[in-house]
Amino acid sequence: MSLKPSIHERIARARTDLRLGLPVVLATDTSSALVLAADGVDSVRLSDVMRHGASVLVITARRAETLSARAYDGDLARLRLPDDATAAWVASVADPQDDLSSPMKGPFISERDGSARIHGIALQLVKSARLLPAAIVTDLDDAPPEELTVLDTNGLDEFLAAPATHEEVVSGRVPMTLAEQGRVHVFRPRDGGEDHVAAEIGKPARDAPVLTRLHSACFTGDVLGSLKCDCGAQLHAALKQMQEEGSGILLYLHQEGRGIGLANKMRAYSLQDQGFDTVEANHRLGFEDDERDFRTGADILKRLGFSSVRLLTNNPAKVEMMKTQGIEVVERVPLWVGKTAENAGYLDVKARKSGHLL
Repeated sequence: MSLKPSIHERIARARTDLRLGLPVVLATDTSSALVLAADGVDSVRLSDVMRHGASVLVITARRAETLSARAYDGDLARLRLPDDATAAWVASVADPQDDLSSPMKGPFISERDGSARIHGIALQLVKSARLLPAAIVTDLDDAPPEELTVLDTNGLDEFLAAPATHEEVVSGRVPMTLAEQGRVHVFRPRDGGEDHVAAEIGKPARDAPVLTRLHSACFTGDVLGSLKCDCGAQLHAALKQMQEEGSGILLYLHQEGRGIGLANKMRAYSLQDQGFDTVEANHRLGFEDDERDFRTGADILKRLGFSSVRLLTNNPAKVEMMKTQGIEVVERVPLWVGKTAENAGYLDVKARKSGHLL
């Protein structure tokens, strides 16, 4: 057996390095570049990276639109880094927190020559690490610094876009307040990502449609009882209905904040306090409306032996994703709970802009 890390293990290592503030190296057959996450960058490391060659700050087209910067590369923009760029400058461009108080951030010079493939991969990496979708990319004029994680870009974008596969680690009986007959299965993605959980209520038959809830983790709603969303109420209502019907499957997927991560979700909440709705906040941060990947839920269902479901959801996108992944949805079961004075506007936006049936 080889002790060399696989491509999935190298990607997982690169994500960790980026979260720690370390640069990683993206290498092609003819060149290489340093990639440093803009999220949390410090001036010393930024200066060290910029010494190695010409640098750009890569942001998504969503963020570029907010900044009135040119996005010549479709879904991203390459902004030339000033020679005297500081960590504070990078943060002000990447993070929209002070956009209203300091709106004049440019002028920006957008690069438009040459391939932007490495820059797109850099954005994929930082997003998959649950960081702000912005990265400093520096073309290396010499050999990469030793001891940094190096990723060969041949086929790397396909690896990053491919759905994760999972393996069950363990299961155990967990009697619950809302569902006394419960068994929790822990699934670990083979790409080094966060564990996901499947709570099996009762003993659902594998040859019949199972009442199923795909629930994205929501620390604020599920744990703290936040009134800004309806997540906690939906979680409890789903478990209660499964208990009443005698069986069901709750998939608890670690895709906090529509897949952008808890820290970015809190950034979105802060923007909502400035008057932006949930979709506008995501766009200003540089994300799409919804960054979740429900292929994860389909894979776990199949590994549990289920091929058809009665899906507890108000979101038609979940229904379509299950169908495209080979899971038959015989019924969409509405879940109309949790509306409060605090979240009425949020739910209205979900209906108007995200197509939820509320």
